[in-house]
Amino acid sequence: MTTATDPPLGRREQTKRANRAMILDAGREVFAELGYGAASVRDIIRRTDLAAGTFYNYFPDKEAVFRALLDELALEVGGLTAQARASAATLDEFVEEGFRAFFVYLAEDPVRCELLRRNAGAVRSLFEGEAIEAVLAQLGADLQRGIDAGLIPSHDTELMATAMLGSAFEVGMRAADRDPVDVETATRLCTDIFLGGFARMRAA
Repeated sequence: MTTATDPPLGRREQTKRANRAMILDAGREVFAELGYGAASVRDIIRRTDLAAGTFYNYFPDKEAVFRALLDELALEVGGLTAQARASAATLDEFVEEGFRAFFVYLAEDPVRCELLRRNAGAVRSLFEGEAIEAVLAQLGADLQRGIDAGLIPSHDTELMATAMLGSAFEVGMRAADRDPVDVETATRLCTDIFLGGFARMRAA
């Protein structure tokens, strides 16, 4: 991403960024249609105007493309859910709006939804690295701020962040099997589960 203060990109850099974006767009479509296991580098290249050699200038294999797509998704989801939690004035809103932001994100783009649904197993095995750690760290920091403000009972924020993110993904994948994605049912289920847990912590 560039800003108004960044110097303009040269033609070579513009071409590099355009090629990389083209490969990722093609990969998104191929993985959504064929699935990670069945998809090949050749399938991805065929969806672009690029030569095979050009592809390998950017990615060594299909796994690298898939990981790049997951990193992109993680950063988008992390930003949206953090923004939703930041506006919460109550514990109910903190939990509910964070989950809703994720499920809406899943439902609003059919290709994105199918990419995750069809490749849930691959996501579980490959969804790691700096991007996902950043999402977990942001959620953990938000939980800690809630504790400090007296909004949330004290708990292990690292484990809770992992539980909330894992629940959102697994419930989201089941919700994605429905057409359309049932955002409200998924949101209410996850919200009730975690609000119940927080209530029990507070009572203890």
